[in-house]
Amino acid sequence: MSGRMAVLLLMTCSVSRSDHSPLPKDPFADCLATDRARLKALARDAKSQPGPKRAKAQADFDALLERSRGIVAKRRERLPKPQFQEDLPVNGRRGEIAELIAKHQVVIVCGETGSGKTTQLPKICIELGRGATGYIGHTQPRRLAARSVASRVAQELQTQVGMGVGVKIRFHDKTIPESVIKLMTDGILLAETQTDPYLNAYDTIIIDEAHERSLNIDFLLGYLKQLLPKRPDLKVVVTSATIDAERFSQHFNGAPVIEVSGRLYPVEVRHRPVQTDDKDDERDLYEAIVDAVDEVSRLGPGDTLVFLPGEREIREAAEALRKRHPPHTEILPLFSRLSAGDQDKIFKPSGARRIVLATNVAETSLTVPGIRYVVDTGLARVKRYSYRNKVEQLQVEKISQAAARQRAGRCGRVAAGVCIRLYDEADFNARPPFTDPEILRSSLAGVILRMKSLRLADVENFPFLEPPPGKAVADGYALLQELGALDEANQLTGIGHGLGKLPLDPRIGRMIVAARDLGCLTEMLVIASALSVQDPRDRPQDRQQAADEKHKLFADEKSEFLGRLKLWAWYQNAIEHKKTNRQLLDNCHAHFLSALRMREWREVHSQLHAMVTEQGWKENQVPGTYEAIHKALLTGLLGNLGCKSDESGHYLGARGIRYLIHPSSPLQKKAGKWIVAAEITETTKLFARCVARIEPEWLEQVGAHLIKRTFFDAHWEKKAMQVSAWERTTLYGVVVTSKRRVHYGPMAPVEGRDIFIRQGLVGGEIDEGFAKRWPFYQHNQKLIREIENLEHKQRRQDVLVDDELIAAFYDHVIPEGIHNGATFDHWRKEAERDNPKLLFLSKDDLMRHSAAGVTTDAFPHHIKLSGVEYALTYHFEPGSPRDGVTMTVPLAQLNQLPAPRMEWLVPGLLKEKLIQLIKTLPQKIRAKLVPVPEFVEEFIAATAHDERAMAAGLIPALIDFILESKGLNARGWAVTPDAFRPDMLPAHFSMNLKLIDEHGRQLDMGRNLTQLRAEWGREAKQEFAELHETPAEYTGLTDWTFGELPELMEVPVAGQTVIGYPALSDEGETVSLKVFDSQEEAQTVHSWGLLRLFMLQFREQVKYFDKNLPGLTQMAMQYMALGTAEELKQQIIELAFERACLFEPWPVNAEQFKARCAEAKARLGLQMQEVARIAGTVLTEWQAVQKKLPAFKVHAAAVQDIEAQLKRLMGKHFIFETPFERLTHFPRYLKAIQVRLDKLKADPARDAKLMAEYAPLWTNYERRAIQLAKQGVSDPQVEQFRWLLEELRVGIYAQELRTPVPVSVKRLQKQWEGMAYG
Repeated sequence: MSGRMAVLLLMTCSVSRSDHSPLPKDPFADCLATDRARLKALARDAKSQPGPKRAKAQADFDALLERSRGIVAKRRERLPKPQFQEDLPVNGRRGEIAELIAKHQVVIVCGETGSGKTTQLPKICIELGRGATGYIGHTQPRRLAARSVASRVAQELQTQVGMGVGVKIRFHDKTIPESVIKLMTDGILLAETQTDPYLNAYDTIIIDEAHERSLNIDFLLGYLKQLLPKRPDLKVVVTSATIDAERFSQHFNGAPVIEVSGRLYPVEVRHRPVQTDDKDDERDLYEAIVDAVDEVSRLGPGDTLVFLPGEREIREAAEALRKRHPPHTEILPLFSRLSAGDQDKIFKPSGARRIVLATNVAETSLTVPGIRYVVDTGLARVKRYSYRNKVEQLQVEKISQAAARQRAGRCGRVAAGVCIRLYDEADFNARPPFTDPEILRSSLAGVILRMKSLRLADVENFPFLEPPPGKAVADGYALLQELGALDEANQLTGIGHGLGKLPLDPRIGRMIVAARDLGCLTEMLVIASALSVQDPRDRPQDRQQAADEKHKLFADEKSEFLGRLKLWAWYQNAIEHKKTNRQLLDNCHAHFLSALRMREWREVHSQLHAMVTEQGWKENQVPGTYEAIHKALLTGLLGNLGCKSDESGHYLGARGIRYLIHPSSPLQKKAGKWIVAAEITETTKLFARCVARIEPEWLEQVGAHLIKRTFFDAHWEKKAMQVSAWERTTLYGVVVTSKRRVHYGPMAPVEGRDIFIRQGLVGGEIDEGFAKRWPFYQHNQKLIREIENLEHKQRRQDVLVDDELIAAFYDHVIPEGIHNGATFDHWRKEAERDNPKLLFLSKDDLMRHSAAGVTTDAFPHHIKLSGVEYALTYHFEPGSPRDGVTMTVPLAQLNQLPAPRMEWLVPGLLKEKLIQLIKTLPQKIRAKLVPVPEFVEEFIAATAHDERAMAAGLIPALIDFILESKGLNARGWAVTPDAFRPDMLPAHFSMNLKLIDEHGRQLDMGRNLTQLRAEWGREAKQEFAELHETPAEYTGLTDWTFGELPELMEVPVAGQTVIGYPALSDEGETVSLKVFDSQEEAQTVHSWGLLRLFMLQFREQVKYFDKNLPGLTQMAMQYMALGTAEELKQQIIELAFERACLFEPWPVNAEQFKARCAEAKARLGLQMQEVARIAGTVLTEWQAVQKKLPAFKVHAAAVQDIEAQLKRLMGKHFIFETPFERLTHFPRYLKAIQVRLDKLKADPARDAKLMAEYAPLWTNYERRAIQLAKQGVSDPQVEQFRWLLEELRVGIYAQELRTPVPVSVKRLQKQWEGMAYG
């Protein structure tokens, strides 16, 4: 054709001829649809391009036009000549349908199932001449249906599949360019929109079984609505047996609707519910199926089609039917995953009666030959996507009315049919009219991604037949954001563009993209293809254990995904070593593997391999690591993570779901804390399938864009000199990291700066290394400490300004963005060059008012007691253990503290303490002292420097001053110590003692000196003794070979010199000099040491007494209950030497010692006889009491009291440990016990009364004695009181024995009160 002709052809699209003759609408109508766009482009170039380019465009145009017209002409000549079966209802209206198709771009054809639409409509289109410029595309919802319809149409057109009628399903394409009709699944047509957006390969498209309303169908219908204005030559026919015609018509702008009524044969519907009122409630679905099949078998010959929800139900129904029907009856399963060979059995009748058990795959399009009867259970397994849990739910649901009619329409094609519904008519009428479209129950992520990549309208604006709910759209966007395919503005990212090029589920595509980057693409192609097909492992109901044993060969201890790799390697090896296909099939069956699914897996893998090769991606040569493979998996499966619950065996999943690992998983009991699952499906429960163990750190790396981070407990860290916080990370509500320390300043610079100022600079939490470099900080902290000390001394907290004002000072000076020590230090150096005092605070800045009266005299830093200085600190915090004034006491000085002197505290607190103390006096006395403040000042002035008065204690000095200054003595007034109540004073009016060790570490703190001594007294003695190292000449002494023994010695303690008390210490065969912290203890120890030294001088006498002690045998027998004769003898000898040598004054030098030895030598014999006599008398009286006591067991309380008294008196060492002057009274004490026992028989009540009066006095003494024992000190007054208590026993129980001094309960009670105060 000439260039002019090409131009004219273009002009005819818009310009009329001069003679106004009609022009064709499309000058390229007789060309292939696929060539038209190219022809138009070449025609434009031939007109507009200059020079040579125009010539080339013209030549290309001519060649293409000629070739395209030639192909169309040949196709038109080869169009089949269809023959129509007139008894089919659709052919009865063939003319009307053809006319509508010719006149309209879209036609809606409705009609009952069995009316012949599926096979006849393509033939009507061929009769109209369609199929010449492109394929007649004919979609089916399932692969099985596409293959079946292709065979039937080819048979009716007298051609072959793969020739005139092509079929294209997943991984199988039997279409050639010369094919007229192309059968395919709707998914295939949808996939072709990516490579052929205008669907130029087709001149007619038939969307069959539109009532299925699958996602693909709805998407196609919307896509076609947008496409039709751009393809006016394209014809679209939408067909179904049951359809909402009005909605379809409106969708296509009022497209005509034609309804084909009638069918070949009528169908009778019978209702046979599984359970009825008059039958047993235990009748189950399979019994009802068997009964229904029995019923229709009695009606006449013909095959039966039974609809069931799934494969498991098919197996169980087959088992039930085989038990009731003869062997020649064929029971055949039919479901989408059935092998091609098994499917062929369905479409090739054998002549025997058949029962076909099918899922809803046989509900539409697929016509099973010979079916006369249908048994409809009314159930189907429907996939629904849970927007709440984000999981697929495969649950058995009741089918809709439309689906039920479709099922009924499967019979009545060879003869009058019968459909038995296993539910009643009321149940049928209550069901929804139509099945929910898949778009209302699916995830839309793939649809959204495809629409984005094709630059179509947003999913919200896409012309769907029924728009998806907002939740579904939002969920689709959320999943794509999870995969990183969309950004926050829902625009495609780089990953999204990559995923859009892959015709895969977005999750699978995301894994492959990640695997490419992580170096595990080889492994991921295998795993991704495995996830795209059904699990090839079979677990027959009756051989589950055997199957599990075989599948262990492919199991991995940590990941089922790696198990797929092992299975793949096994299968590849099996293929390489197979001799025949049959051997491979048997090998698969032996390992409980589906050969069909294994082959499909391999085909999917080859497709994926080809796809990544096209993209130029290279597979890894080095095997991918466990971490890399599972990180790649996580990119697509983040929503399927799981963390094992501590409370139960459930896993906590995304968005609050809880699920279990499926029981068939080899990792069910050993998956670990964190897992990822290929899918989470809800059946009876929520189960995870195909799981693997993962590390939580991977989640943070892979899901960084989804991790929610919360920070808590932001705080300043002194050592790090930065603001830190604890980070909690969650992914879809699952806690990944519960508590992790992070640098918080850069994340929240404003808050970080505020924390740095308040907790760091104002709070004083600055690292020492920085503090030394910051002069301003040292100056400011010193000022603050000085003012705080003033507050503690004044016991008020209104001198130092509050932290807010100090923080405001720093906030005003320090610029924004500084929140750590390093950046602050850098800024400070620069700022202080111009103003060195920029950050310095003044005392006036920090003080609200002056602190008058707070002087060193009133609040000294040290206090001097007994010549020793002790450090004082002050603290104002009522209720705190440190409140008031605290004196630091080294442990070695604890026993030397003068308790009375410490009652005076410090001058600054004395006045207030005295005022409060006087307020505790009775009103009668207190009235004489008003005004109290002035009286207190007079007292302080009078006793200010009176050390003697202060040493006696505060209350005695105050009593003396009251009586003297107020003249109360002359009036006969008495003010006793018990009139005061010091226990009512606040705690800070008692000196607080902080006990420290030699290294300055605090050991204890308290205000009760007695309690501290009881707790630490022994350790204090030991510490004090260790501070003085005895010179060699004072150790191992056997004679007085040293000079004069000093009364006092100086001992260094904590840098000071304190007074110690020397004493000779008994060490057995020698004595040594030691120093003690108390004079009483030194006196006691010295007496034992001096006695030992005397006895060492009289060795001969000691030997003599050892052999010639008078009355020893008799005394030893009496003493036997207490100890041995040797111990008794030793005590008597030591006491005799003590009586002879240790009388006042004790020798203090060698001369006095020798003189005392000479003097004692003559008296030793007499003293020995005297001590032995007294010891014998005491033991005799004690034995008498012991003999008498058992007769009084009935008086348990009295006997118990006497036994306790005897135990105290008659200890093992009673002779030596008891002062001799008291030992001489023991016979009287023991006789008093015997008298008491005599009186006890006559008047037990009197004894009990006297014992009750005596008991409080003994309890007071015993408590005090225990305290003194813990302190390791003795009190002569307490010791004297103890013997007065023994005299009291004589006085109240055996008055006739007399006492050396007057005693009574009242006398001793009064004496004790005086002692308690002292």
